[in-house]
Formats: sequence, C-alpha cells, structure tokens
Amino acid sequence: MATVLGSNLINAPVANAQNKDITPDEALKKLVEGNDRFVNQKRTSRNQGQERLTEVAQGQEPFAAILGCADSRVPGEIVFDQGLGDLFVCRVAGNIATPEEIGSLEFGTLVLGAKIIVVMGHERCGAVKAAIKGGELPGSIGSLIKSIDIGSVTLKSEVPGDVDKAAQANVNHQVETLKKSPILSDLIAKDKLKIVGAYYDLDTGKVAILS
Repeated sequence: MATVLGSNLINAPVANAQNKDITPDEALKKLVEGNDRFVNQKRTSRNQGQERLTEVAQGQEPFAAILGCADSRVPGEIVFDQGLGDLFVCRVAGNIATPEEIGSLEFGTLVLGAKIIVVMGHERCGAVKAAIKGGELPGSIGSLIKSIDIGSVTLKSEVPGDVDKAAQANVNHQVETLKKSPILSDLIAKDKLKIVGAYYDLDTGKVAILS
C-alpha cells in the first residue's frame, strides 16, 4: 500500500524540486549552515515571501524532516533559518517517536523525499523533567511521558545536569526507535536517508549534532 501511495503522490506538481539531487549529508550540511546563520544573527529569512508561497502552493519537496519537541522556544524553521516548503516538521512534547509521528516521517521521506530526519531535543525540557520526577499525571499527559526514555538517570533526581543527560539519552532512544521502521531502514540502506540526533541550547540557539 505504501508503494501505491508513494507512486500516486510523488508525482504531485511542485515548482522547486529542491531535494532531487541532494544527499543526506548535504541536507545535514544545509541545516548546520542555517543554524550557524541563526546563532550569528545573520538569518537570510529565505523562502518566506510571496514568491515562495506561490511556488510551493501546489506541492512540496522538503529536503529535511525534523522530529522536535512542541516547546514554543524551539521552532525548527527559525533555528535552522529555513522557510516555506523546506522542512517537514513533526512536533510533540518530548520529541517522541509515536506511531503517528513515525507514520508522518515515513510520509515525509518515502513520499515527499526528505533526505534527513533530525530528532531534536533541547535543554531544560519540561517533558523530560516530568519523566525524571515520575508519579501520576492528569489526562493523557501520563501516556506521553511514558514514551520518554531517560537512560540511566535516576528517577526523582534533583541534579539539574541530569535533565540534560536524560534529554540527550531520550533523543538517542527516539533515533533508534525510528530506525526500526521498515520503511525508514530501507531508505537508509539505499543511502537515501540519514537519521541523526541533535540537541538545542536554549541560551545560545546552537544545535549540536549528537549522532
């Protein structure tokens, strides 16, 4: 069914086929360079005007996909200095690879052609803090927090640095979860995709690549 879906939608018209001749490493380089511009206050605000809006109105071919935290301080398009149609972004508290997020990223890569998936966590993550603290949580929040992997960090830890270690451990765990997807692993095997972990510094705006 995925093959049929892909063959039907890959042919959707798009003005800017920006991901056709780019490799996963080149896609990662574009993101790193964009973040450097953001950190150094040299943003180009590329692909954000009316011309670009018109250009991508009938189709999209993002060169990269981001699985990020829903935290309002970490908007992927801004911190990587990208614009309309550049990034396929999935955001959820704790940047966790739920079945829905995995399915979305399979679509973004297999069908739309994104060449890299970046799982991006960040320092002082509230969802990770909740996972460390443990205990009962209201509504559906608890089921979300259970999907966060804090590695070897001890529950109820009061050491601030443990939040950063736990957040990075969670990023690595979500990367490995994504790699278990048959669709994503097949794209990786064919050198059409790379999945990496990243960590965002709230104080500097710098994105560090973890893996």
